[in-house]
Amino acid sequence: MDKFKLLSSFVQKQQTTLGFSLVALLTAGGEQIFSTVVFRCPCNSWNLVYGSVFLFVPALVLLALGYIINNKTWRLFTGLCKGAQQQCHFKQALTRWQVFLQISISAVVAPVSWIAVALLNGVYFECTLTGVNATLFREHLCSGKTKACLEELNLFPCGKGSVPAAERDDVLLGIRAESQVLGWLLIAAVTVFGLLFTCVAKCKSPVSYLQLKFWQEYTNKESSLLEKHMAQNAECLAERNLKSFFQQTPPEPVLTPSNKAWQKISSLYSFSTKHQNYSLLQKYVETAHGDKCMSQKSDPGEPAPAALGFVDEGKTMF
Repeated sequence: MDKFKLLSSFVQKQQTTLGFSLVALLTAGGEQIFSTVVFRCPCNSWNLVYGSVFLFVPALVLLALGYIINNKTWRLFTGLCKGAQQQCHFKQALTRWQVFLQISISAVVAPVSWIAVALLNGVYFECTLTGVNATLFREHLCSGKTKACLEELNLFPCGKGSVPAAERDDVLLGIRAESQVLGWLLIAAVTVFGLLFTCVAKCKSPVSYLQLKFWQEYTNKESSLLEKHMAQNAECLAERNLKSFFQQTPPEPVLTPSNKAWQKISSLYSFSTKHQNYSLLQKYVETAHGDKCMSQKSDPGEPAPAALGFVDEGKTMF
């Protein structure tokens, strides 16, 4: 469990090209282990279901985990239903969708890697297609082959049946070729989309390249220090309460932020070039501990581009 927490923490903090590459490599390695050690095509009427489960279900699990281990997901959705009862401005809704798009792009890296590597391998796809019980599809796969090919197609992945080995290998080779073509098309499509999304996000950046690097460095430091201070403050409060309980003495005063203060530094943040605050925490501190925040409604901030969403959390996507 500790190793899993360490890995998830590393993935959260490495929302960069290097981090995405590491996730893709780990997913590819896991797929190779599954296809070699775990996967065994049943070579019967279960071929279609069995192959499809190994091809898509792990991808769905990885997608769900991608959302779960990303702190941005919970920062976006925590209290969202309560906030939905209030008036929702168009810019605020647009910013939320931009941030959710950023989270989704981070989350789909692992499942897309799984499907792409699985298609390049061809084992799952081979088992799946040989289990399709459609006459026209089977005639397509067995074009120019004997009649036995149509009847024993689901036995091909196991090397069984009365069909000659050369004919069986020819059919399986064609299926694997189609699988690999689909795999490369998926990789190309994702690569092009990722490049276009990154270019658009960088183009809409409200700050220059160097200031963006400074912003990222600041948010990383603030995030790590915030976690440290929260742990220290929580420990002091817990020790105060336990001491008061066991010793039956009045509790000593321990200062903690108010509910309103927590809410102000936990909501969505849009960078404003007018005030140049790099996080909600900085904005709160520089406005007399939040006393003046409510008076700044005339400057709601500029809508954050997708790549800049939650940059104040210290886990950016550059």
